[in-house]
Amino acid sequence: MTSEKESNGLDNYAFALEGRFCDLPEKGEDLDSSIDENTNKLAYCVTDVPPWYLCILLGTQHCLTAFGGIIAIPLILSQGLCLQHDGLTQSYLISTIFFVSGICTLMQVTFGIRLPILQGGTFTLLAPSMAMLSMPEFTCPAWTQNASSVNSSSPEFIEVWQSRMRALQGSIIVGSLFQVFVGFSGLIGLFMRFIGPLTIAPTIALIGLSLFDSAGSSAGNHWGISSMTTALIILFSQYLRHIAVPFPTYSKDKKLHTSRVYIFQILPVLLGITVSWLICYILTTCNVLPAEPGQYGYLARTDLKGEVITQAPWFTFPYPGQWGKPTVSLAGVVGILAGVISSMIESVGDYHACARLAGAPPPPKHAINRGIGIEGIGCLLAGAWGTGNGTTSYSENVGALGITKVGSRMVIVASGLFMVAMGILGKMGAIFTTIPSPVIGGMFMVMFGVICAAGVSNLQYADMNSSRNIFIFGFSMFSGLVIPNWILKNPKAIATGVVEFDQMLQVLLTTSMFVGGFFGFLLDNTIPGSKDERGILAWNKAHKDDSCETLETGEVYNLPFGITSYLSSFTWLRYIPFCPPGMSSSLDPKHPLGTPDPGQIMIGVGL
Repeated sequence: MTSEKESNGLDNYAFALEGRFCDLPEKGEDLDSSIDENTNKLAYCVTDVPPWYLCILLGTQHCLTAFGGIIAIPLILSQGLCLQHDGLTQSYLISTIFFVSGICTLMQVTFGIRLPILQGGTFTLLAPSMAMLSMPEFTCPAWTQNASSVNSSSPEFIEVWQSRMRALQGSIIVGSLFQVFVGFSGLIGLFMRFIGPLTIAPTIALIGLSLFDSAGSSAGNHWGISSMTTALIILFSQYLRHIAVPFPTYSKDKKLHTSRVYIFQILPVLLGITVSWLICYILTTCNVLPAEPGQYGYLARTDLKGEVITQAPWFTFPYPGQWGKPTVSLAGVVGILAGVISSMIESVGDYHACARLAGAPPPPKHAINRGIGIEGIGCLLAGAWGTGNGTTSYSENVGALGITKVGSRMVIVASGLFMVAMGILGKMGAIFTTIPSPVIGGMFMVMFGVICAAGVSNLQYADMNSSRNIFIFGFSMFSGLVIPNWILKNPKAIATGVVEFDQMLQVLLTTSMFVGGFFGFLLDNTIPGSKDERGILAWNKAHKDDSCETLETGEVYNLPFGITSYLSSFTWLRYIPFCPPGMSSSLDPKHPLGTPDPGQIMIGVGL
């Protein structure tokens, strides 16, 4: 872009935010082509570098957009780790996941897919992790369920939760090696050929449905507060999303004016949590909420973990192996593999959606391979650091690109740096542990419901008038609910005589997304049906329609720091799956680095 754009960056950003956002027209309503053109115009595309202040502003916004998902994961895991009454350790986990997410984001933007896509914790690994922690040997001791009995500094309690964390770490590290192999070997393309809407729909939908117990447990601590939180998020995200709020803006012409920002559309979850959190604080200060631990509504108070902020250090430096040496179990690894495969599939869809919204050409095969490989390395780092989770691409932030009309990857670099800083500031992580449990439950009600609906939305590509497709989806969904529920109620039913095999089956069969995804994959690939009926053709067409040729492929997906120029002298590297084909001609912008796989399919959901 021109220097004029750089000098008027904030004005361009204000214009982008003031623009109309695309909605489906009412029946019989025609869209004005000029309005549509202005709506889709980017203020900054992927290779542009906005002014530093705009990078900081939008980078912070991307972090705030991801806050809900990133914070939710440690809070859910704390139940399986027996940490629900140890706010200080929860704050360490939150700091660690922010720190690792920031590092993985910087790696992905710099050496991975090189698109403006943020990395963070993934719910696809949360389901098998919770299934693993629900095994009999990981049942939390009764005394850890009583807040008055928990001494967070005692060696006994530390060993209780750290032994569970180390088991998770080992499984995630080994499972991530599979993702690294699939990415850098180019096998991701082979996987995608056999996966369609009828596999993805039950897999993603069951992630949300399987977490209903966590949502109900948290929300049930005070249904009034949780319902208020849910209502506020719905109000902001659905009813007020088209209302622009004026904000004062100081431009370079030294004049103060106002810019209209769609704040409710950008940060509905954060606003909903903040307002409910504030109301809980007021109710606590005025002693409206009960002060006795046994009374209903006590967990809605904001002073239950007030000492955590005081105890937490100002600065904390997460490091690999901080919880001890990871342990590995076959059951855990197999369960995590199911989540890793789902994570890879959703990331491929996020890459294509991100490229379209950032003004980039569709990602070629070598860039996708590299992106999946780097995500695998990110999951390995998350396991080594001890987040209890992995990392994946965040589709919420991909959607934010369409809202802000700023697709610059430098904004995501700023986000990565901001998250690393968040992870180092120990007090910041401690603040989020003081959010009352019912407020978290209200957020879960919305978040898990949206995840479920996002999975079902993939059926739009398949012919759902087909009895074949109705059978596959219905059977997959119902099996994904029935089988895990029965196994959890009858844990001793699996007894083959081989302990390791029993544990593996226990984790897999209690992971709803695996059961539903397995049946969807098996039936969709064995029951006769045309590609049109299965939705493969419509999915491929959606991928082609998302193509955008505003930039040459090499401009976006070349490796930085002159690495591509250096590698171009080694002709044999063209045969490496994550290196661009035709390396010797890659420096010529008229010869883009590779072409997208025409058989690649787009997954329009990320968790």
